[in-house]
Amino acid sequence: MWVWLAVAIVAEVAATVSLKVSEGFSRLIPSVVVVVGYGVAFFSLSQALSRGLPVGVAYGIWAATGVAAIAVIGALFLGESLTWVQVGGIGLVIAGVLALELGGVHRA
Repeated sequence: MWVWLAVAIVAEVAATVSLKVSEGFSRLIPSVVVVVGYGVAFFSLSQALSRGLPVGVAYGIWAATGVAAIAVIGALFLGESLTWVQVGGIGLVIAGVLALELGGVHRA
């Protein structure tokens, strides 16, 4: 189930970066990557859920990891800014997901 979640995250990040690069869907290859990437992301997320990963945990990890990765990729490769306040916000999102996971009831 964790491999499916990892695939969902990678596909979603690739699709989101391609969304920026597609320039409003005016470039074919990045536009195709957007559509295929989001399709793979949602399919993979559904597979992780069907294999027993709780939806709150799966979605939290998927979203938080995607937000953090996109922010870093944007700053490093797309010329976007990343302030210390934004870095702190990303940290809070990650802390929230950890609290969600660690605070859940785990069955033996």
